[in-house]
Amino acid sequence: MRKTDSLSRFSPWHPIILLVALFTGSCADPPENTFQGYVEGEFVYVASPIGGRLNVLSVSRGQTIKKGDPLFELEHELEASVVREATEKYREAMENLANLRKGKRPSEIQAIQARLKSAEADFRLARIEYDRRVKLNKRQFISEESLDRARTDQARKSQLVREIAADLKTARLGARPDEIKAAEAEADAVKAKLAQAEWNFAQKRQISERNGLVFDILYYPGEWVPPGRPVVALLPPENIKIRFFVPEKVLGRLTLGQKVFVSFDGGSTVNAHIDFISPRAEYTPPVIYSSQSRAKLVFLIEAAAEPDSIHLLHPGQPVDVSESSPKESSHE
Repeated sequence: MRKTDSLSRFSPWHPIILLVALFTGSCADPPENTFQGYVEGEFVYVASPIGGRLNVLSVSRGQTIKKGDPLFELEHELEASVVREATEKYREAMENLANLRKGKRPSEIQAIQARLKSAEADFRLARIEYDRRVKLNKRQFISEESLDRARTDQARKSQLVREIAADLKTARLGARPDEIKAAEAEADAVKAKLAQAEWNFAQKRQISERNGLVFDILYYPGEWVPPGRPVVALLPPENIKIRFFVPEKVLGRLTLGQKVFVSFDGGSTVNAHIDFISPRAEYTPPVIYSSQSRAKLVFLIEAAAEPDSIHLLHPGQPVDVSESSPKESSHE
């Protein structure tokens, strides 16, 4: 989602607003505690960071929506296939890591155990044969060469028992630590690619993150939407502001949170409160106020209307802002 700073950046209404204010201001100067202004709308422009053809548009201009409502959907076949591929690779990486951590399968361990038993049996037989030949050699019934062969055979079979026993221990321990770390790193990398693929896929479907009004539709189904280009312009109620300018001598009477009264054509009055006072002075825009006040320094003031009356205000609407209610002004 991208939000504009103000309506002035995108709307051509300001010249119209100012001309209307000029016309009204030229007829008669407003009372001292009444200031001319206009309604400002700060729009929220909803876009996808990834381009594509617009397949589904779920809203229409002027529709009121709530947070979580679907807005639009771009084509996403490519992103969906990338997600499927990344999911499969992540599954394989996790299976490989689990296999390295748990060592060999039970059937493989049983085969090593059987080999060890066979080697131990051969070693016992070779030791018996060697002891017998030692006795025969002492009686000079066999030669030294025959005794050496029996001794070598016993040593070779003893070594084989030790080797198979070491293989069995290694099989029970699993893979080496460096192999497990390498597999973990590979799984993390595949997981990151999967997360990126899922994010890309999710960006093709945009939902509203706030309550508001669908102010404008910028693309329609079938059109190609470039990356980052907004499709829908939303106007949340809290983004509707009343802007007006006050002279420097009046600024000291106004404070943040102060209640003001906003009136417009039709005789309606809306209660509002000041939520921003510009710290910087500027010259009065000549088309807003009468010719007598053009050279005076003024300060920008922004006010927010009460929630129950925001629906009465529309961006571009000229208004009068007063420090006192119309009833109080009539009594005076």
